[in-house]
Amino acid sequence: MKKFVKILFCLTVFFLLTTGAALADKAAVTIIAPETADKGTEVTIKLNVMHHGNNMLHHIKWVYIKVNGKEIARWDFSATRTPESENFTKEVKFTVNEPAQIEAEAYCNIHGSAGITKAAITIK
Repeated sequence: MKKFVKILFCLTVFFLLTTGAALADKAAVTIIAPETADKGTEVTIKLNVMHHGNNMLHHIKWVYIKVNGKEIARWDFSATRTPESENFTKEVKFTVNEPAQIEAEAYCNIHGSAGITKAAITIK
């Protein structure tokens, strides 16, 4: 029984060390997009993704962006293909033909999401 407790203790310490200070960190996204655009204009929408502890055991699982309810981009990650850093940016180009309701979300494989972030682009 003592051997089992020692193994369990070692595994717990390993897990805590590899996840670092991110034990309560949910993945979060901010959206950077113009507030207005001319109809037919291509705009750049940037997502700033923040999450502490991107490693094999604790990482962002996915990030998506939707415009008017339709997913226009998605990035999936795994234990062997983690994001490039704890804070990173993804960009998409989008042609605005009508008012655009944007939503984005990122998801941590352990702690989940800080929630959906929203923005809007109106037509000039």
